[in-house]
Formats: sequence, C-alpha cells, structure tokens
Amino acid sequence: MKVFEDFEVGATETFGDYRITEQEIIEFARKYDPQPIHTDPDFAKKSFHGGLIASGWLTCSVMMRLLCDHILTQSHSIGSPGVDNLRWLVPVKPGDRLRASIKVLKARELNSKPGVGVVNYHVTLLNQQDEAVMTLTSAGMFLTRDGVRRQQS
Repeated sequence: MKVFEDFEVGATETFGDYRITEQEIIEFARKYDPQPIHTDPDFAKKSFHGGLIASGWLTCSVMMRLLCDHILTQSHSIGSPGVDNLRWLVPVKPGDRLRASIKVLKARELNSKPGVGVVNYHVTLLNQQDEAVMTLTSAGMFLTRDGVRRQQS
C-alpha cells in the first residue's frame, strides 16, 4: 500500500483502459444529466457534435474509477479537499477508450495533522487517439509511514 512518501514530485503515471458504451452514456445521463445530447441518439445526430456524447460528469466518474483502481484503493488515501481547473476538452463518444495520466506537482506534510501529507497532482484523461478529453488538478490526502504506524497501534 502506497503512503505519502511514495509520491515523488515530477513523477508521471499513465494507466487504465475503460471503454465507453452508448448504453452507459444514455443510462448515466437519464439519471444525472438528462440533456438530449446525452440521452437521444436521433437528436444528437443533428447536433453540433454529430452524435451522442457522454456527460462530462460521466467522464469525471470514469476518471475517478481509474484513479481508484490504480492508486486510491492501493494506498493509504484518506480523502481529498477538492479539485480545481476542471476542463472538458474533447467530447467523449460511444466506443472511446479512456486512460488516465497523473503527474505529481507537489507534496507536503501537514503540520496541523501529524501523520498526514497532501499530494497535489494534475490529471489528464486521454482517449484512444491520445487526445486529452479532460483535465483537472486535485489534492489527495495520504497517511505517512508514521501515520500508518499510529493508526495500527
């Protein structure tokens, strides 16, 4: 399990392979973002995009799943104070395959919470053509080695 000290400033990792389906786009949008560009293939064909596109919130959810599978559930993650600069750059369409690239921007231990460090990172979600479809910056909180020892005692 990764701890705070395992995140090296400047390090970059690329991971994941998630295929977006038309059914997933429509089901997600019907529940959370019911705009016709996401729910109605006939409407979407006549739109600016020429076809159905995923809600940006579905795209964020896929990014979160990739992050969980590769980093967060394999570490002593204890949450996040939030994200900044979220951008949807290229529409995600049925059949697109997405992967995430994470670059560690900075890391610092919290004086106010011994045993906890904050890792700031930039996330780029890429499609199968290596186009950035979404970017954001975020901060994750992780236990330090000492924090893990304290938690276990």
